Amino acid sequence: MQDKHHAPVVLDVAGLSLSAAEAKRLSHPLVGGLILFARNFESRAQLVALTSSIKAIRPDILIAVDHEGGRVQRFRTDGFTHLPAMRALGELWMEDAMRATDAATASGFVLAAELRACGVDFSFTPVLDLDIGNTSVIGERAFHSDPRVVSVLAKSLMQGLLLTGMSSCGKHFPGHGFVKSDSHVAVPVDKRSLKAILAADAKPFEWLSLSLSAVMPAHVIYPKVDSRPAGFSARWLQEILREKLGFGGAIFSDDLGMAGARVLEGRAIGYTEAALAALQAGCDLVLLCNQSAVNGGAAIDELLAGLDAAQRDGRWTPEPDSESRRLDLLPQTVPLTWDELMRNARYLAAVERLA
Repeated sequence: MQDKHHAPVVLDVAGLSLSAAEAKRLSHPLVGGLILFARNFESRAQLVALTSSIKAIRPDILIAVDHEGGRVQRFRTDGFTHLPAMRALGELWMEDAMRATDAATASGFVLAAELRACGVDFSFTPVLDLDIGNTSVIGERAFHSDPRVVSVLAKSLMQGLLLTGMSSCGKHFPGHGFVKSDSHVAVPVDKRSLKAILAADAKPFEWLSLSLSAVMPAHVIYPKVDSRPAGFSARWLQEILREKLGFGGAIFSDDLGMAGARVLEGRAIGYTEAALAALQAGCDLVLLCNQSAVNGGAAIDELLAGLDAAQRDGRWTPEPDSESRRLDLLPQTVPLTWDELMRNARYLAAVERLA
């Protein structure tokens, strides 16, 4: 009937190696993923040691990172290729569309091959937001203002990821490109109609609904559609994304550690209530970032205990398919080591194309 457990929590670790408390936390049955940041990287050797120590405790955990290119790239030294901002690929499209799709595939391949050589399974990419020119938080992270160009370049990038066995994550559904404020600090509001959003910003999510492995909703309120932010909205996630657009992959909440992400119907809520709201709305996985170094990770422990209690009391019943969607994000192929990668003809050709 349902998997023996569901591991929806994606957490972080404080430093360059696991503390005893973090190692213990990773074996908690509700923990299904781990997200790395720049503070977790000093060198490739250290990163490989860290990811190996994580997998030694939990072979099935998903090790993820925000590695898009441009200003969002967590590992930048010790051999990692500097990836172009997605906007640069959109600009190349305007000069030579076919070269741009090839460069997008090269970007995805280099990005994923280098991460996988260091034991990282997954990157939260591609950004499918439209470059409407309104928002500094998206800006150069978006490919283009035309949803058709965004979709073709994103699909090309995703092909590059797939060549190394890496899954993809389209973000931020149904589109973060129209609003000005940054959802890390406030909850932006987009007052357009559902019809307007579906005709433009949500198009890449519709056209790529079969190809995307995962989707991350925007932490934005679209009041003409629902009073709740998209990541807490069953209307957006189940009615629109799953039923109307036909998406069958995993849905991640955005970071519940952001102040803006713990506001519901105008009031501040705790970590557990935020995670339950996201899971009940249709998220399969919930992210809690940048909390491991605060009070010894008290917020993470509070969330794990709170979800445990909610499951025991029957306030939360895991969605039967969520765990298989999480496991589907894990690569199924053995990665090349860094040394093998440096001699790999496809990799060398891809790096050449990015130059």
